[in-house]
Amino acid sequence: MKTYLNYILFFLLLGTLTVKSQSQNDALKFNLKGRVEVRNSGRPISGVSISNDMGNFVITNGLGEFEIKTRIGDQLIIEHDDIETLRYDVEKNDDVLILVEDFESSSISSRSKSLPDISIKHQQLLDSAEEYKADDIERSIDLVAQSISILGKRGRKKELARSLSKLGEIYQYHKQLDLAIDNYEDALENNKTIATSLLLAKAYNLTSRYIETIDLLNPLLEIKSMPPHQSAVLYELLGDANKGEGKDLVAIELYNRGLLIADKNQLTPKMIDLNSKIADTYSLGNQPMEAEAYYDNSLDLATQSAPRRALQEKEKVADFYNTKSRFNEEITMRKSSLEELKKLKSPNAGVKKLELGDTITSQRINYKIANAYISQDKYNEAIPFLEKSIVEAGSDDDLVVQKDATRKLSEVYKVKGDFTKALDTYQNYVALVDSLYVRKEQEISRATRFNREIANAQNRLTGLEQERELSQSKYDLALTEQELVQESNKRQQLVIYSLIFGLLLTLLAAFFFYRSNQQQKLANNLLALKSLRSQMNPHFIFNALNSVNNFISKSDERSANRYLSDFSTLMRSVLENSEEDFIPLEKELQQLELYIKLEHSRFEDKFDYRIDVDENVQVSKFQIPPMLLQPYIENAIWHGLRYRDEKGELLVTVRENSIDSIIISITDNGIGRKKSAEIKTQNQRKQKSKGMGIIKKRVAILNDMYTDKVDIKISDLQADGIGTKVLFILKREK
Repeated sequence: MKTYLNYILFFLLLGTLTVKSQSQNDALKFNLKGRVEVRNSGRPISGVSISNDMGNFVITNGLGEFEIKTRIGDQLIIEHDDIETLRYDVEKNDDVLILVEDFESSSISSRSKSLPDISIKHQQLLDSAEEYKADDIERSIDLVAQSISILGKRGRKKELARSLSKLGEIYQYHKQLDLAIDNYEDALENNKTIATSLLLAKAYNLTSRYIETIDLLNPLLEIKSMPPHQSAVLYELLGDANKGEGKDLVAIELYNRGLLIADKNQLTPKMIDLNSKIADTYSLGNQPMEAEAYYDNSLDLATQSAPRRALQEKEKVADFYNTKSRFNEEITMRKSSLEELKKLKSPNAGVKKLELGDTITSQRINYKIANAYISQDKYNEAIPFLEKSIVEAGSDDDLVVQKDATRKLSEVYKVKGDFTKALDTYQNYVALVDSLYVRKEQEISRATRFNREIANAQNRLTGLEQERELSQSKYDLALTEQELVQESNKRQQLVIYSLIFGLLLTLLAAFFFYRSNQQQKLANNLLALKSLRSQMNPHFIFNALNSVNNFISKSDERSANRYLSDFSTLMRSVLENSEEDFIPLEKELQQLELYIKLEHSRFEDKFDYRIDVDENVQVSKFQIPPMLLQPYIENAIWHGLRYRDEKGELLVTVRENSIDSIIISITDNGIGRKKSAEIKTQNQRKQKSKGMGIIKKRVAILNDMYTDKVDIKISDLQADGIGTKVLFILKREK
């Protein structure tokens, strides 16, 4: 007990010292004003970049003046295209005058007098692009294009690199990571800077290109004069990359080195991030005690920093408790998060929903609390939180959480034996799935429109860069012709080289255009496939629920309950596989057998069934799209066997076709397709089979993506039109 009290006193003292140190450090910061001019003439120099150890950055105005937030002991770095880089140590809070040698008036007159104005205008355009980045991507990109246009046809690679880097930031913000990486790489080709290298490394990590991150950042470790904030970010990104490569010990060492720098310079946001990432790494390595210690550090720092950051860290720690089955601690932490969230949502807090992130909402927290109770079999305690989550999700129009909470509530009622509420809640869940499907269609439409806007904007910028490159090539060619009039042979070689260079550029542009089209086609196929799967599940659910309704209408409660139990088992399996393009054939056959069993329980007097798998067929080596066979089984029962006067037979066989393919056959001796069409009602004739239509679209997309993996043939079983035979030719992946 005494040791425990000593630990508490130690952490209280450490927290007090940290807050005091941070307050003192903040008090040392001040706005330093200064001016940059030529020593001999006193001419002001505009467009000079001034940066310091805190990572702050400004550019001098037309009068050579600047104002930057700094501290005593910081070092200012003064950079410009026409002067040698200077460094100035801040010793006191007085205005400074920085005098530049070797900046002669001839160097100014030889260049356009408007160049300093261009630097200022260029930075203003980039600042405006940053302002519109979140809300109006098209305008933001257009502003970057303007910043490139004013640079002229030649030179000014540093400004061009800043424009390309800003363009990469815009694309990265909107999750267009391939375009972001391309622009960051182009920016580094024009001017290598630490800031752009760190941005590119972050984009590499987001796309799991960890080796490229390590190769890019390792050389930066040799730089001794790097500002502390950038140095901490450098170690953080290297730690992320090594963690991604499975090198947890190396990642922890790098995180700790970054944490040491952040702690020394009181970079509180970085201290929170690095403590949290060290905890994550220990947790993944199954070292819960070390993980909890670092989570405590990050939570303490976040609590002192800002309520919003503290809330994010609380939820992260609660997730950690969940993984370790410490449900009571998880519930306590999440209830505390709900109280904090309520305060942040008050009008006086001034925190926007976007700043908290999509995952930190009261409906999601309530849903997670309910799951923690369910994990402890405390269903009565879980129900109020699920109901509250459903109501709040409805108010926030959060269909995903509303759907998940509704389904979970249905499962709780089922476990408690309240099947009426379970069925009612499940029907609400089905309705939400339909609503979510409609929303997905709208999201697909918006995504298509957004991608089109991005492509148009990028094409404008590509054209601008090509024009700039072409102008540069023309200028160089004209200059070469003037200087090498007497050396015609050498001039011809240069012309040939220029033509080859242009051809390579054209081929490269064609390659990138082709790659972009292929990526877009794949993305569209994936979106369409997901949409069709979303249609397939509600279609199947409604058909099965009709069967339950039939038992209920006959007052056969026992059969209805037994059918509903088997149906829930089938649905759980179906929904688990609903996000997959292909599942093992063995699993699909198990689902199929369960479905036929359910239908046979309804039409026991109409047909018998048999599933026959050839022992030579290696079922485990074949994959099949989920729910591919079920609609054809359904048609065979409902439109063929159901109308027979005598008991029919349904046969499903799996036979070897070739070394790399098998044949799945579905045959029935029902009344046949022609007679089935004749006895359909007028309403049925107007409607096409939704299941068949969806299957055809899915197979078409999958065959396009996986090169004719599935082939389907439908024919009459007998020459007189009696019965139906469906053949599936399924190929194995090579």
